[in-house]
Amino acid sequence: MATLKKQPQEGAVPEVVHRIRITLTSKNVKNLERVCADLIRGAKSQRRGMKVKGPIRLPTKVLKITTRKSPCGEGTNSWHRFEMRIHKRVIDLHSPSDLVRQITSISIEPGVQVEVTIEDDKEQSEDKEVVVAK
Repeated sequence: MATLKKQPQEGAVPEVVHRIRITLTSKNVKNLERVCADLIRGAKSQRRGMKVKGPIRLPTKVLKITTRKSPCGEGTNSWHRFEMRIHKRVIDLHSPSDLVRQITSISIEPGVQVEVTIEDDKEQSEDKEVVVAK
């Protein structure tokens, strides 16, 4: 069976497809996963032809601080051990940049830092935009 292909119109301007990388960072995993799910749901609902890869889970950074409980240094050696875990997710999109503005206009949970990197396929130029939710 033969299929018909659409011929490009003479006056039409082709859309420039960008590679967009969204990096999400947070100390709270639940908020981070919620924002990832909202971004992916928004990207898939905007257009059927948009390619979405992710969320890619990067290794968790564990920052540890060990300190003495006693302020003067005398007495038994007892220690406080504090740690902070930093979780990171990456989402890759292939779409025009105007759609990314619509996708990233969702409400961001508190404590989630969002970094958007837009890169052209041909020119290899990078634009960075950082959004921090408080």
